Amino acid sequence: MSRNISETRDVILEIENVNYTYYDDYDNHVEALQNINLSVRRGEFLSIIGSSGCGKTTLLRLIAGLDKPETGKLTLNGQQISGPDPQRGYVFQQGGLFQWMTVEKNIATGLKTRRVYRQNKELVAHFIELVGLKGFEKSYPHQISGGMAQRAAIARALINNPEVLLLDEPMGALDSFTRADIQDKLLELHRENKTTMILVTHDVDEAIYLSDRIVIMTPRPGRISEIMEVNLLHPRHRGSTEFLHIRRSILEKLHLASAMPQPEYII
Repeated sequence: MSRNISETRDVILEIENVNYTYYDDYDNHVEALQNINLSVRRGEFLSIIGSSGCGKTTLLRLIAGLDKPETGKLTLNGQQISGPDPQRGYVFQQGGLFQWMTVEKNIATGLKTRRVYRQNKELVAHFIELVGLKGFEKSYPHQISGGMAQRAAIARALINNPEVLLLDEPMGALDSFTRADIQDKLLELHRENKTTMILVTHDVDEAIYLSDRIVIMTPRPGRISEIMEVNLLHPRHRGSTEFLHIRRSILEKLHLASAMPQPEYII
């Protein structure tokens, strides 16, 4: 099924003049993000790419409310983000499943934390089936594959019906076949649930395959170099002329972003 990605959508997430600094293990002052301004449309799939250390995950953590900006503000539906909230689901690179819990109990944790499990427990079976884990409800994380664990982590985040799903390189540690499988599952879930999704990735092909727009960031201090629209209808084919043209363009832009003069630090 194809979606018209050029249609006008209202803004769900607003990031305004955000800066973020921290001190590293050697007590050096590190400027991670500089003057970040970004409007995320309701229901879109947005990817953030850039070199290692450019602040991609830092930006995602700020959106999640796990960290706070030094200056600037982030708002979801007009409300300032001040801390974690189930309305912003988060999927970590390694999934982050509780090793002592079964798949179904992991997926149910959000409902139990919100004290709404009893009246919504049928949702657990629904999301287990939705992510293709039926038959593995009683399995523990060490008994399933990495790809299956990531599916469970995605279900655990989605069961709270979040406004935004934040994905921190969830396919980064997976083999190419499992990665492709999870990518297709994410597209299926995105189409069915209309959830706004923001993905941090270092994989250009992955960003093109999944996204409506791609945010390209500079090396530290992380700034937004450019935002590209991906005007390809789904399903997308990685070997198509249009796909390869966008890939070449993004790689050139990443190279230019990396080549931008960076401030010198005297240590």
